[in-house]
Amino acid sequence: WFRKAAEQGNAKGQNGLGAMYGSGQGVPQDWVQAVVWFRKAAEQGEAMAQCNLGNKYRDGKGVQQDYVEAVKLYRKAAEQGHADAQYNLGFMYANGLGVLQDYTEAVKWYRKAAEQGHAEAQSNLGLMYQLGRGLPQDDAEAARWYRKAAEQGSAVGQHNLGLMYFGGTGVPRDAEMAVNLFSKA
Repeated sequence: WFRKAAEQGNAKGQNGLGAMYGSGQGVPQDWVQAVVWFRKAAEQGEAMAQCNLGNKYRDGKGVQQDYVEAVKLYRKAAEQGHADAQYNLGFMYANGLGVLQDYTEAVKWYRKAAEQGHAEAQSNLGLMYQLGRGLPQDDAEAARWYRKAAEQGSAVGQHNLGLMYFGGTGVPRDAEMAVNLFSKA
């Protein structure tokens, strides 16, 4: 179905075929073909394909690694509300990949993804609060975001919230809760 839809110009079909080539599901794995199909869909404005193509540029799979191009693609998808792209764009800003490092901008994009329930973004937003990067330092707010990630099964969220309970940072000290969270992580 994906191939037929893709060849007829259907953006979702093109993205799906790109994903199949990327994973080797139903076709031989071929990063270059994955990029071809992601690009076709991305050029039609398909947010998921823009994010997927951004990942290929970030990782240098099927194309020459290019962080600047990855950021451009993530931004296009992020502005359409795509949570993974918002998270990835935040990560690029937090780490200065393809853009000047800018914690305030990282927080902006992490928050957009976190508010959509993106667990990794929730953990990273918690870290930004804990370290005071891009916003005022706030341990209670850090714990709140770690908790949201932990409740979704995020090992990072569970671990970081456990550390906060262990030290009584932003939450009441509770060794039993800390051990429980560590065991889940």
